[in-house]
Amino acid sequence: MTIHIKRLSDGGMSADAELPPAQRAVKKPIPLEVRRMPEAFTVETLEGTMQGKAGDWLITGVDGEVYPCDADIFARTYEVVG
Repeated sequence: MTIHIKRLSDGGMSADAELPPAQRAVKKPIPLEVRRMPEAFTVETLEGTMQGKAGDWLITGVDGEVYPCDADIFARTYEVVG
């Protein structure tokens, strides 16, 4: 059986089955290679081709995977350390 989950406009979720209780977690402090891109770009990711805007970040993950990150999300989620 596959549970179908949908995000609601109020930020909540709706599911067609009961979900397990939510837990809290924080990202581990794993250094990643990041590049702030000066212009729009496309990148081949594990999920397919994705687009980034000028000012977005290109992140190389712990296994060498690459993906774009919106500048606003990056600012809320990451801190550049060097």
